[in-house]
Amino acid sequence: MRVLLVEDEPEMAHALALRLGRSGFIADHVGALEDARAALACHHYGLALLDRRLPDGDGLDLLPELRRLQPDARVLILTACEAIAERVSGLDAGADDYLAKPVDFDELMARVRACLRRSGAAGAPVLVVGRLSFDLAAREVAIDGVPVVLHRRELALLETLARCAGRIVLRSRLVEEVYGFDDEVQDNALNILVSRLRKRLADLGAGVEIHSARGIGYMLARTPA
Repeated sequence: MRVLLVEDEPEMAHALALRLGRSGFIADHVGALEDARAALACHHYGLALLDRRLPDGDGLDLLPELRRLQPDARVLILTACEAIAERVSGLDAGADDYLAKPVDFDELMARVRACLRRSGAAGAPVLVVGRLSFDLAAREVAIDGVPVVLHRRELALLETLARCAGRIVLRSRLVEEVYGFDDEVQDNALNILVSRLRKRLADLGAGVEIHSARGIGYMLARTPA
């Protein structure tokens, strides 16, 4: 799942992006409202982490546009504005949750999971293909109920393929879902990643296969009996 991280403090942004990456999310970091608006116009996000005190305004000013463009996205306000009145204004403006800095990263990730579990969240369903299940809210993959650990890009690739199981997913969409703003993507990077995930799934006996449509994209399907 792709996450929009709107945070103007570089050290905090780096720490947040790192923790999100460890949990299987692809984080796009921007430091201003203008850049956030540009990102929303180009990419789909399941979650936004939004600071309030930004160089070009209050992060709350972004909420109406975010809700209009991407109504399914969950929004967690993350800011040093911790007064009760500030929290109330943030929640009333349309945020799903509000967390004051400094943050405990374990609590942050718990709140992220809670946001994604709520009714209407983009990541609510558990996808099942073959012997493989993908809990989108918890960011957990299992084979016959046994959890398995995947690299964050493998997880992002599998998520996109599983959401569209049985259908070809275009290469351009896969690149967009798997790689963030700051990633340097080589021409054959996606091919290598698909090959690695294909082998991992085969070794785990997941009961699924990744089929190639040369020059077009890839498809996840159940292995024939």
